[in-house]
Amino acid sequence: MSFSQSRYALLGDMHQEAASGRIVMLRYEMQAEIWVYPGKGGWHFVTLPPEFAARIKAAMAGLARPWGSLGVTAVIGKTRWSTSLFPDKASGSLLLPVKASVRQREGLKAGDIAALTIEVEL
Repeated sequence: MSFSQSRYALLGDMHQEAASGRIVMLRYEMQAEIWVYPGKGGWHFVTLPPEFAARIKAAMAGLARPWGSLGVTAVIGKTRWSTSLFPDKASGSLLLPVKASVRQREGLKAGDIAALTIEVEL
């Protein structure tokens, strides 16, 4: 599925600050369609909105891991897990892999719209 075929809605973002006034976490809530990568393995992903991805990339400049991945915490329903966002050349955005255990626990499959939260600690 290409980015143009994915559905998403950015619901908002919130900045939490420590007593020092320094930003310690960025939190984004959104809805996005789960899709299956057409290659080997049947990996499931969510494509983040480009403007949302741009904010994350800017906030995490210099913190990328191998392959340009960015460490985040993701939340879908009652399931919270540590994961990485991966750059997607085709869309220019970031991809969030959605593990089988998360999909099973939350009763989700490809084509479903998931309400999710991405938390970035700085």
